[in-house]
Amino acid sequence: MNHKDIQALANNFQHISQVIDCIPVMKKMPVVEVGEILQGLDIDYLIELLRYFSETQQGLIVAEFPVLRQIELFQNTSRKHFAPIFENMPSEHRADLFQHLTQKEQAGLLPYLTKKIRDNVIQLSAYPPENAGGIMSTDFAAIPHNITCQEAIEMVREQAPSKRTVYYIYVIDEDKILQGFVTLKDLILASPSLLIQEIMFSNFVFAEVNEDRESVANKIERYDLLAIPVVNSKNQLLGIVTHDDAIEVIRAEHTEDMERFMGIVSDNQETNYADTTSWQHFKKRVVWIVSLAAFGIISGLIIHSYENALETLLILALYMPMVADTGGNSGSQAATVVVRALALGQIKLNDWLSIIWKEAKVAVLLSICLGLLAYGKILFLSWETDLPDQYSLQSIAAVISFALMLQVITATVIGAGLPMLVKRFGGDPAVAASPAITTVVDITGLLIYFGVATIFFTL
Repeated sequence: MNHKDIQALANNFQHISQVIDCIPVMKKMPVVEVGEILQGLDIDYLIELLRYFSETQQGLIVAEFPVLRQIELFQNTSRKHFAPIFENMPSEHRADLFQHLTQKEQAGLLPYLTKKIRDNVIQLSAYPPENAGGIMSTDFAAIPHNITCQEAIEMVREQAPSKRTVYYIYVIDEDKILQGFVTLKDLILASPSLLIQEIMFSNFVFAEVNEDRESVANKIERYDLLAIPVVNSKNQLLGIVTHDDAIEVIRAEHTEDMERFMGIVSDNQETNYADTTSWQHFKKRVVWIVSLAAFGIISGLIIHSYENALETLLILALYMPMVADTGGNSGSQAATVVVRALALGQIKLNDWLSIIWKEAKVAVLLSICLGLLAYGKILFLSWETDLPDQYSLQSIAAVISFALMLQVITATVIGAGLPMLVKRFGGDPAVAASPAITTVVDITGLLIYFGVATIFFTL
């Protein structure tokens, strides 16, 4: 029986004994797959099935659950029985769950934990989840700098770090100050009598405990690290952030940026689309949509002020959507490029002038292509349109195309500049993208459109 068979059985079983029969197979499966199978079960069945696994396995399985599912399990299990599960969760997952519990729930759980675990979870929970301290793990190996390689191997064996964090062994002095690190491979291959300080790497990348978690994840990606040490202001080793934690951070930051980019209010909850109710979706989307819709009244006022122009040349109304859509697309495209470059650290705010200049050059080339296309489109679609005698279709098409070209240039510059302006004042550049830029560009586009038409046709 494979993973899919067990998953299907867990989703449709008639009696718990059917899934219990699969426990021996699940014990041989990767923990992440077991977590996926069990997390969707009814809470009573989940509690029953977890008892067939060892306490170590239970902790690793529950760590794979979303936080909301972990809290549900905690609330439906006695504190005494949940404590061993909690203690066997990886330290960063313990701290994350502990931070999501109420103060009353935290106080109820702490007495059942060992002193070591209790001190550890309180220490890690004190750091904000947005910083390195909030995502770091205390599951690592640390050795003194003045011992031999043979002594170091024995010490690592006693510390027994997990297999996902043992590849780097950190070297500290008497004051816990980080001196460097050795890899497990180098430690094993080195002569047993060599001192650690003779083989350790003293040039290393590290993160500060209050450093933003996205910056930490970027360091792990940039330097291709399995883990990065986290130190305090005195350079004392506090913990590590592993590459899989970095992947979770990058994924979470990407989701947050995408939500902000599309005007969705992030609630920092680990919920997927299927688990989120319609009301929750509504609350996340309504703020920006309603705000920008209200702000869009300016567009209506502009159109209202040019009613006479529209009465004189009705053809102008036919091509308003084309100009507005083209400007919105150009602005959003430029914003996407700039926001991504800012997020990846490819550009800095000090480069704003060169960025605007580069986007302006791109916009001019785009405007030429789109202007010619718009000119041909108007001649093709409106050749039978009734026009005032003093205006020809060719002149009207040329003016509309010229207005569209100006709209593309200004929209691109706005799309590139607005995210940098927001970041300059300490905001998230993604917030300025898409819906916000579309609204701003619509307003400027209408002003350009009717302004150009008024100048050329004296409407």
